[in-house]
Amino acid sequence: MPTLDRRTFLAGASAGIGASAAALGLPAPAWGQGSGEVDIVVVGAGAAGIAAARRIAAAGRRVVIVEASDRIGGRCATDTRIFGVPIDRGAHWLWGADVNPVTKLAAGTGLDVYAAPPGQRLRIGRRYGRESELEDFLAVLVRTNRAIVEAARGKADVACQQVLPKDLLDWRPTVDFVLGPLPYGKELRELSAVDVSKAMERDTPAFCRQGAGALLARLADGLTVRLSTPATKINTWVRGKVEVDTPRGTLVARAVIVTASTNVMTAGKIRFDPELPKRHLDAFSRLALGSQDHVFLEFDGAPLGPQRDDLIVEKADGPDTAAMLANVSGTTLCMIQLGGKLGRDLSGKGEAAMVDWSKDWLAKLYGADIKKAVRRTYATRWAQDPWVMGAASAASIGGAGSRTALTEPVRDRVWFAGEAVHETQWGTVNGAWLSGERAAEAAMRKFGWITTPRPAGEPREAPKRPRRQPTAQPSRPASPPGLSWPF
Repeated sequence: MPTLDRRTFLAGASAGIGASAAALGLPAPAWGQGSGEVDIVVVGAGAAGIAAARRIAAAGRRVVIVEASDRIGGRCATDTRIFGVPIDRGAHWLWGADVNPVTKLAAGTGLDVYAAPPGQRLRIGRRYGRESELEDFLAVLVRTNRAIVEAARGKADVACQQVLPKDLLDWRPTVDFVLGPLPYGKELRELSAVDVSKAMERDTPAFCRQGAGALLARLADGLTVRLSTPATKINTWVRGKVEVDTPRGTLVARAVIVTASTNVMTAGKIRFDPELPKRHLDAFSRLALGSQDHVFLEFDGAPLGPQRDDLIVEKADGPDTAAMLANVSGTTLCMIQLGGKLGRDLSGKGEAAMVDWSKDWLAKLYGADIKKAVRRTYATRWAQDPWVMGAASAASIGGAGSRTALTEPVRDRVWFAGEAVHETQWGTVNGAWLSGERAAEAAMRKFGWITTPRPAGEPREAPKRPRRQPTAQPSRPASPPGLSWPF
């Protein structure tokens, strides 16, 4: 098969990246050189792909990223055109800001990363919950999380729903939502207790005022990225090499790092010759992506109050519920989070159905007049994105070990990375980033390109924080495990 010649490759890469930067409102960056034959090809320009490529480039090796879509960022996607201000269509929360490698690197980008307000507010009907009611809710979450952790110590994995305390009473629908569809995009009956129990504490969150996608674009500065170039086939039969076929030609390298989502992998959009081992195929299928989408509503004035980035959940009376981040980054936008079965169903009906449901939900909580204050609207539909096909990974019952399985290379030529490949920080930007760095280092060590720990000054993997149990506190307490948005 013909390889990409250097001139064609560079011209296509420069044109594609310039367009992406313009869409984000950023200056067109000067991207590094590339050729038809490199040391490592990275498939996917999301957080994992960018992290891997940066690590490889820092070691002085030749690397190129091929990206199927027409932009960089993957599930970190910032848009400034819809409302005239940045909105994160995908990942928005940057967890563990004090140890997160992405937030640490943000200091050198010139973008504004700030700490998110702690905790959340509880809406009960047309009023906010009292301190005693919020304390009751947190106490229920404490007991539920303990039950899941205890169940995970058993001999067999079970569904999270199976081990819930029997006395949740009227808190049950709210617990179901904030421990299932909200953080993971799936119902508790679909979630592995072992996988959920391993999730590292998601606390000290931060936001990027210009958007998480804009931040990743800055961190990709200097890398060779080829947009609108899907990898269609990866051939490892070639002795000592790997061939990556794309519609624009074939790249030849010593290794490839694949960061495509688990749903893209199970859909067979990238063919492997020879086929991947059954262990890897099973792992992808057991880590299917959940459903999480954002509905943005722009308001005339501030009907939701003056607090910036105000996280609000309701005491639900059934499974059809949502959560909201009000006055995003100090704007008049609210971001409503839809997840799980309700989110999937609404997304399948289209953007208008998602917006209409969100307006009705707000009217139930704040009165019918709030609908009159809504101006422009927008809804994401990640399941319909052909190069993502969902939100974040969540293991099915018996699938917790699949994340470890995906860290194993195939024929010492193919490595996998992405949020799904991190054992404790799956579903997060930092988990994806760390898995990309880890895959890059594993590949380079295999070929003897690096033999020492990563250079001083580069961010190291975050320490493994134990899952803490939340304590009930008045006003705006810290978010307990599970009451968080990884997407």
